[in-house]
Amino acid sequence: MNDLPMKRSEFLSSAGIAALGLFGAKAVSAQTPAASNASAPLPPFKMYVGHQHDHSSGTLTLLSALGVKNICSGLPARRMGEEWSVDGLVRLRKHVESFGVTLDAVPLPMSSSPVAKAEYPEIFLDKSAARDKAIDQICQMIRNAGKAGIPLLKYNFTFLGVVRTGKAHGRGGALDPNFIYSKAKPTPAVTQAGLITAEENWARIEYFLSRVVPVATECKVKLALHPNDPGLPQDRPYQGIHAVLSSVEGLKRFVDTIPSPYHGLNFCQGTICEMLKDPNKEIGDIIRYFGTRGKIFNVHFRNIKGGFLNFQECFPDEGDVDMIAALRAYREVGFQGMIMPDHVPLIESDVERARAFCFCFGYIQALLQVSKQEV
Repeated sequence: MNDLPMKRSEFLSSAGIAALGLFGAKAVSAQTPAASNASAPLPPFKMYVGHQHDHSSGTLTLLSALGVKNICSGLPARRMGEEWSVDGLVRLRKHVESFGVTLDAVPLPMSSSPVAKAEYPEIFLDKSAARDKAIDQICQMIRNAGKAGIPLLKYNFTFLGVVRTGKAHGRGGALDPNFIYSKAKPTPAVTQAGLITAEENWARIEYFLSRVVPVATECKVKLALHPNDPGLPQDRPYQGIHAVLSSVEGLKRFVDTIPSPYHGLNFCQGTICEMLKDPNKEIGDIIRYFGTRGKIFNVHFRNIKGGFLNFQECFPDEGDVDMIAALRAYREVGFQGMIMPDHVPLIESDVERARAFCFCFGYIQALLQVSKQEV
């Protein structure tokens, strides 16, 4: 995302005006569950557009010009080392700030990769001293982040990674990743972990949380979990894994496991919609459930077509979910933080998806600008 052969005015004009038009059109539509409290006074407006994945100089220059002033950086390093020291994290923060951008969050080396490619596979696979040593390193990263002035760390707890079955042709020929369970291969067990029952998965999750959440609470660093992507059946394993963080009920249990204001969610709206039979009808109440409990730490503002076990990713303005109603729900619960683009379709010649992300920035900024006028 270092080069963007497109004028800022061009994409902001097209994306922003389109978003403003969409806002106006849907604002007068019939009430949906996500907009059912439209007459209630709204809390002060504290949401803002954000970015994730990359903190290179080229990207930060572009983001600053586009008015994107907050980011989650790229991964400092895959294992504990100089990059994760207090000095290393301070250098990262100051590098970001030198472009007029605030470093809101940093990813822990617990990514969305499948366990075979995990940075710390010991956390998922072992019950020995190797697991404890790995978790000790994560705890030290949390301490160092607190000392470096970094308020939030995001992470995944997944064996399967992001599961998709293929790509579909979307708007203008763009390629949209999809998941169709009837075309998937849910058996046999294929990961190094073998068969992981729901009980065993919860035991490993809870052991991890018992070690890291007290440290995060002491250091006042929020830990934001990304849900397992996509939603999967809870009555049977997928490739040997009972993916307990692939359902809304699982996420409810997760946030209740240890009471702490520093234990919550990297709330991926797209992933959670993938767990729902009727995303547009259900997502508003789910935002309210987690938001009123203070468990939404940042938002991946992504839309889909379809729902549980059969969906296609898409641009935010063309999916099934009323994104304006969703945005209003975040405001209703007093969410304050980044509203970020997440997955975007692949357009021919847009190899790094820079143009696709810029469309999303313009779309989100326009929605935020108009939403801010509501009282």
